[in-house]
Amino acid sequence: MIVYLDTSAFVKLFVDEPGDADARAWFDTARMAFSSVVTYAEACAAVGRRDRVDGPNEARLRAWVAEIDDRWRRTVTIPVAARRAGQLAVVHRLRGMDAVQLAAALTLRDRLRAGATGEAAAEVAFATFDRRLLEAAGREGFATLGGPLE
Repeated sequence: MIVYLDTSAFVKLFVDEPGDADARAWFDTARMAFSSVVTYAEACAAVGRRDRVDGPNEARLRAWVAEIDDRWRRTVTIPVAARRAGQLAVVHRLRGMDAVQLAAALTLRDRLRAGATGEAAAEVAFATFDRRLLEAAGREGFATLGGPLE
């Protein structure tokens, strides 16, 4: 399986929270992991916000950033076409960064299809814990992993 992780799934690779075991299993068993170029910055912002909410802890924050760096080195980044992301935002009524994530995943799928028989493209699973993004990825034909955590 090839897995595309949005930020909500990527952060669960190193922060203990509901859904983290699933996200770690997808990452660890995937043949390859991909994400958008914006995920790194969003992940750093998420752990910074989590550190402020939980009470500042410099050692924990450094450990999270080290984990981000470790996982990021094993993740292939996909650039995003701004217009495509904008179109997806309108079509699927997505927030801006969610549209960027979906556009990156579609770019990945397009690249795989251009370089293979299409069989490899069918193996791409879109991982997110955002309901609206999960539904949009499904409408775009992706196998989906995750879902909203109630």
